[in-house]
Amino acid sequence: MKVCVLFAAKSNNSSYIKKVATAIAKGVEQQNHMVDVIDMKLDEGKVVSYYDYIIVGSEGTTTFGGKVPPIVRSFLERSGSISGKRCMAFVVKPGIRSTKTLQSLMKIMEEQGMYLKTSDIIKNEQQAIAVGKRIHIK
Repeated sequence: MKVCVLFAAKSNNSSYIKKVATAIAKGVEQQNHMVDVIDMKLDEGKVVSYYDYIIVGSEGTTTFGGKVPPIVRSFLERSGSISGKRCMAFVVKPGIRSTKTLQSLMKIMEEQGMYLKTSDIIKNEQQAIAVGKRIHIK
C-alpha cells in the first residue's frame, strides 16, 4: 500500500520533527509498504488523495502546547479528496502539554473528514520506528 507521512515543523530550522517522521517511515517500510515523507511547508498544495494511508505529524507552536502550525490546516484543505482516508496523528514530545497539541491536530484532521485510526505522542526516533512497525495499515 502507499503511505504518506506528512509533517509540519514550528519553524524552518526545526529538524527534529523531520527526523521523527523519517523514522516512522522507516518502520512502516519494514511492513513492506511504499512510503513518502512530505514537508507540508515545502510541498504546500501537493495532492495526497492517492495514498491509502496518511500519517500526519506536528510540533506544538508554544511551550504550553495546544496549537499546531497553521500550515497543517491549509495543507489538508488543499490536498485533494482526503475525506474518509484512514490516518494516524502524532506529535513530538517537547513542550508541557503534548496531549493538548495532539487533540488540536486530531480535531483539524477530523474536520477534513479523515478517519483517525490511531494517535501517539512520540519522544524519540527509536520510539518512532517502533510506532511505524506496529501501525495497522491494511
